[in-house]
Amino acid sequence: MVNKEKFHIALSQGKMNEVKELTQEALDNGETAEMILKDGLIHAMDQVGSKFKSGEIYIPEVLIAARAMHAGMAILKPILSKSTTSSQEKVLIGTVKGDLHDIGKNLVIMMLEGGGFEVIDLGIDVPASKFIEAIQTHQPRVVGISALLTTTMREMKTTLEAIEKAGLRNQVKMIVGGTPLTEKFAGEIGADGYAPDAASAVDVVRSLLVQ
Repeated sequence: MVNKEKFHIALSQGKMNEVKELTQEALDNGETAEMILKDGLIHAMDQVGSKFKSGEIYIPEVLIAARAMHAGMAILKPILSKSTTSSQEKVLIGTVKGDLHDIGKNLVIMMLEGGGFEVIDLGIDVPASKFIEAIQTHQPRVVGISALLTTTMREMKTTLEAIEKAGLRNQVKMIVGGTPLTEKFAGEIGADGYAPDAASAVDVVRSLLVQ
């Protein structure tokens, strides 16, 4: 049995070495890498995400927790990559063309990785053509696009329309986020989901994948 409470305490306090030790200990005790990921790291990060959403903790605490989670993931990744049963859902993410902001996007990536997703980060100032190329290459089930400027919000619509024109829209779920955005705007441009913050993004992605 994975000790969920120990993982949560160590991870939420950002204790990288302790998370690594707990991960190795669980492996030595015969737990599978999948079970440790799900019941140890993802479960702990979900709790961190819930506290972040409710305003109990802030971005610095989330960042140290994510760093600790990556320390545990580093031990599990070589095992998971060999396992045929482990197939992480892929999420492609990027900030739209003309927008150079990435703090929010990077936080979303950390939360998604903490939620057990494989994230392909396209970076900032991403033109629609690059999103299309990456969808064709990586075959993700979800694509996240962010904008932090009101002036680049319209680029989101351009990107969605370009993906549709390329004949790829029906194979991906589109989620949008960023400070100036609203759920109403997300609906108007034809997105499948909207996340007001990084922790919500994980919930939205999960809900889109079960549809």
